Amino acid sequence: MTQKAIFLDRDGTINEDLGYIYKKEDLVFIKDSLKSLKILQKHFNLYIITNQSGIGKNIFTEEDFIKFNNYFLDALKKEGIIIKKVYYCKHKNEDNCICKKPSTYFVDKIIKEDNISRSLSYVIGDHPHDVVMGINAGIKSIYLLSGHGKKHLNELDCLPDYIASNLYEATKFIIRKK
Repeated sequence: MTQKAIFLDRDGTINEDLGYIYKKEDLVFIKDSLKSLKILQKHFNLYIITNQSGIGKNIFTEEDFIKFNNYFLDALKKEGIIIKKVYYCKHKNEDNCICKKPSTYFVDKIIKEDNISRSLSYVIGDHPHDVVMGINAGIKSIYLLSGHGKKHLNELDCLPDYIASNLYEATKFIIRKK
C-alpha cells in the first residue's frame, strides 16, 4: 500500500536555526512546530532531510551530529512524535556530492524503500533548495518564512505550491487540502 510522507528540513523548520546546530543547548523548537508535527503524523509518515555542511567544514564532527540528532529525536519522542528516518548530507557545497539538497537522492531512496506516493506527499523547508528538491522530485513543496526563509525569499527561482510563515501555517494548509 502506498504511503504519504512529509519530507522536512530540520534547522529553521522544526527548530530555530542558530547557525551550526550540534550542541544540546542549541535545541530550541520553533513555536508550534511540535503541535504541527503531532497533527501531521496522524496523516503522514515524517522524514527529515537535512544538509549538515558543518561536518564537512570541520566545525563539528559526524559524532557530534549523531549525538545531537539522537537528543533531538528523543525530545520529539517524549512529545509523542516519531520521525521515521533522518537523512543528512555532511558535505560542503564544493564537494559536488550526490546527496546535498536540492538533490533528490534521499527523497528517491525513501520513496523506493517505503513505497511513498509522490503525488500525496510534501516537502517543507526554509531554504530555496528545499523547494527545488520538491519540484525536481515531483512532490508538492511548501516554503517557510521561518528560519532563513525571509532572508532567502528573493532567491526563489521557482514557485513553491505554498509559502507559509511557519510549520504550523503549512500544516493548516496541508490539512485543508487533504
